[in-house]
Amino acid sequence: MTQTRSHDVAAIKGVLENLYKAWGAGDADAFVTDYTEDATAIMPGTYRKSKEEVRQNMADGFASFLKGSTTIDKLESIRFLGENAAVAVSETGVRFPGETEVPAERMVYATWVLEKRDGAWLLAAYHNSPAVLPS
Repeated sequence: MTQTRSHDVAAIKGVLENLYKAWGAGDADAFVTDYTEDATAIMPGTYRKSKEEVRQNMADGFASFLKGSTTIDKLESIRFLGENAAVAVSETGVRFPGETEVPAERMVYATWVLEKRDGAWLLAAYHNSPAVLPS
């Protein structure tokens, strides 16, 4: 018998949507609302080892090079790993002020590891990698 997880899928989509709304608002505190305290984030050249490190890095970015930026995000898949864990894969990119599109070389594939704690889905880990290899 196939089990439907439509409620969990909607909740996970909501976590990601809220994160990107916070990005658009330049709000680092709201950006990490749905992160676990021990969350990790790995991006080329960086390894953030806690929710606070992610928050501080985003606050620094929103105050400087990310100011006024927005993101585009296309959710590719959500895969459940038991009852309380999931991996989401998306294609995403940062659009800076004045840009109408994100250049292909700035697009990334991202993996989001989520854990359900006390009935709420939270981000436990994030990693991204360029979607297009440099030529």
